[in-house]
Amino acid sequence: MINERQELEEFFEEAFTYATYGIGKVSLDGSFIAVNPATCNIFEYKQDELSSFKFFQLLHPDEEVLKIEDIYDQINVTNTVAKHQNRYMQKGGKVAWCEVTFTLIRDEVGTPLHYLIQIVDITERKESENKLQETIERYTSLKKYNHDAILSLDLQGQVMNGNKMAEKLTGYKLDTELIGMDIANLIGHENVKRILEDALHDNTVEQGIESIITKEGEEVEVLTSIAPIFINSHNIGFYLIAKDISEQKKLLLAKESAESTNQAKSEFLAMMSHEIRTPMNGVIGMTELLLETTMLNSEQREYVEIIRKSGDSLLAIINDILDLSKIEAGKSELQEDILDVRNSISDTLSIFSSKAAEKQLELNYLVGHDVPEYIISDADRLRQVLLNLVGNAVKFTEGGEVIVRVKKVIVEPDTSHLEFTVNDTGIGIPTTRLTDIFEPFSQVDSFMNRTHEGTGLGLAISKKIVELMGGTIRAESDGQQGSSFIFTIRYTPKISVEHKTKQSLYLPSERPGKILIAEDNKINQIVLAKMLEKLGHSVTIADDGDAVVKAAMNEVYDIIFMDLHMPVMNGFEATKRIKETSPPDTCPIIIAVTANALKGDREKCLAAGMDDYISKPIKRDVVTRLIDQFMNSKVGK
Repeated sequence: MINERQELEEFFEEAFTYATYGIGKVSLDGSFIAVNPATCNIFEYKQDELSSFKFFQLLHPDEEVLKIEDIYDQINVTNTVAKHQNRYMQKGGKVAWCEVTFTLIRDEVGTPLHYLIQIVDITERKESENKLQETIERYTSLKKYNHDAILSLDLQGQVMNGNKMAEKLTGYKLDTELIGMDIANLIGHENVKRILEDALHDNTVEQGIESIITKEGEEVEVLTSIAPIFINSHNIGFYLIAKDISEQKKLLLAKESAESTNQAKSEFLAMMSHEIRTPMNGVIGMTELLLETTMLNSEQREYVEIIRKSGDSLLAIINDILDLSKIEAGKSELQEDILDVRNSISDTLSIFSSKAAEKQLELNYLVGHDVPEYIISDADRLRQVLLNLVGNAVKFTEGGEVIVRVKKVIVEPDTSHLEFTVNDTGIGIPTTRLTDIFEPFSQVDSFMNRTHEGTGLGLAISKKIVELMGGTIRAESDGQQGSSFIFTIRYTPKISVEHKTKQSLYLPSERPGKILIAEDNKINQIVLAKMLEKLGHSVTIADDGDAVVKAAMNEVYDIIFMDLHMPVMNGFEATKRIKETSPPDTCPIIIAVTANALKGDREKCLAAGMDDYISKPIKRDVVTRLIDQFMNSKVGK
């Protein structure tokens, strides 16, 4: 009996000492009485150190507060042990998850003596559970908030699960209709067969699934991905992820339709430009020639002047309409080069100087000291905006002044902008009209019953140009007197004197030139021929492209004015043949002449080997400048 008792005591001592989980005796107030080595290992304290603690003092500060009295009450109520999982602080500051079982020990009469505790370190298990929970939450979140439909199917092709987007795409309810459904109802039997048989080794299977059949029988175009589902290294099914691309297809079709419309608009503009400018060339050209004769009496000259002015006005209207249409059709682009800011403003104001003098208006401009002398921008476009704004200011101002101010401003980081302000002391603009005056065909003075002429396109064109130049435009006025138009343009700073030499004028050529006109329109032949003959040049006319090429092969010409649209052979093909067959030292200068004035026309001409480009109606000063320029360059050679 004594031996059995001794063996039992030895057994309990060994179990206490060598147990892999913590065993301890805790007093009724929660203080440590005794602990085994495993308890010391769990909390990383020595036995004598733990004896100075009460058990719940080791709880993590973020854990809910527990008291030994709570444990006592719990055991008394349930008449069982009390078990808790909590975080505890180790001596080194690390956290240990522990599952602690409290057993209340009593004497023979039931009086509580102390607690026996068992402590199991469950830190690794908790970390695994947390990772698993995190994975589940991520997957659940992915399914719930993904913008694509996600369906899982088993190896028999049955739907196992899905997300809300799958419900939305297919029209079926997830719990009552989709789960358990044969997915062939959605994508067809052939696609299901290919997924189940080939998806593990062929990633092109998904490319064959281009649509999903909805509950209503509609076919929705989708972009599909297939992913296998593996559990314990075994393939148990597949994910089918489908993106609805029907809206993208609609947008693509709309884009293609818009591009087709723009192409049609461009072709219409080219035709209108050609059809209108060709007869206008005859009207304006013949008028200029008529004014140069000495046979007109004063009355006849007055009538011809009226015709010329009317022709110029009509051409300005045509240019406005075509210009706005070109910009809206996306057929207008910037031609950036060196621009002298002060000269551009000065030149603009000089155009209106005589009109301003008639009205006793002062024209002035002020340029900020930090505005560079030269910038890289589109000089013609800037001049067009200034002409519109200054022209309006002069038109609507009967007394006082018109002033143009320029300053450098910061609109966005690392980008240079100039701000132009055109102020006048004119009739002002109603405050309700400060925005709509930039709409096409809106008249600034329409509220005054059209007392001034104009198409109402100037401000609309200016707005489009300014936006094309990376800026904005607005109007300010109190509606009583005076108005301000403020616009900005983006530019690249450029300070260089080299470009000044490039702006030098060409001296008039003293040698008469031998010139070939390639033109099929009889009136335009007469206009250009008479213009050139009056300048002292020898002129030959060819009616079509083939005749031009033959003429250039039989005679040496200094310059060919090449119409682009001719019968038999167009100007591009004729230019190509002439350039290919003419010796370099006798190859003529070829200047394109076209009734078109659209984006890219100049670039096409230069790319085809032509040396320059002019548009109809042809002005005498433009022709004179080009001839002088190229004749001088020939002499220089």
